[in-house]
Amino acid sequence: MAKLTDTEITDRLKSLAGWQYKDNAISKLYRFKEFMDGIRFINRVAEMAEAADHHPDILINYTRVTFTCTTHSEGGVTEKDFMLAEQIERAFAAKPG
Repeated sequence: MAKLTDTEITDRLKSLAGWQYKDNAISKLYRFKEFMDGIRFINRVAEMAEAADHHPDILINYTRVTFTCTTHSEGGVTEKDFMLAEQIERAFAAKPG
């Protein structure tokens, strides 16, 4: 899957509230009430990522979880990253669990 241009990435980010483009990746910070809420969310995202065979970098900082998506084999952001970001957004909107 081909790497997207900066313009394509900027345009696509308009539909993903809170996601940012930096250092050849897109990322978003999510906040949770409790530590385990974030961990449960990570587990849901991990299942989706495994099914898609596309895995984000995950940073856990107590009740804050940051997902960073990039396609390492392409050296930047591709459609796969946006597909995963959209899945993460839908999972967050659906919450609990």
